[in-house]
Amino acid sequence: MQINLKSLVSMTDANQNFSKVAKLVDENGAAVILKNNSPRYVILDYSKIEEDSVADDQTVEEVSAKILKKHMRAFEELAK
Repeated sequence: MQINLKSLVSMTDANQNFSKVAKLVDENGAAVILKNNSPRYVILDYSKIEEDSVADDQTVEEVSAKILKKHMRAFEELAK
């Protein structure tokens, strides 16, 4: 996940002005809330979660091919 530096918000700002955080999410798709100057929480646009959670068929096929290639000997032994 790539984070836009403009999407960083301090915990204090998020607590005092949540509408600012919501506006950042609307504009950038995500906002990162910092606690003690380090990233702590990510707020995402709900529609982005649905898009990212479904892998397309090509991706699944590519991953399965890599797994089969990497562990071919084990699969051959199991097939016996």
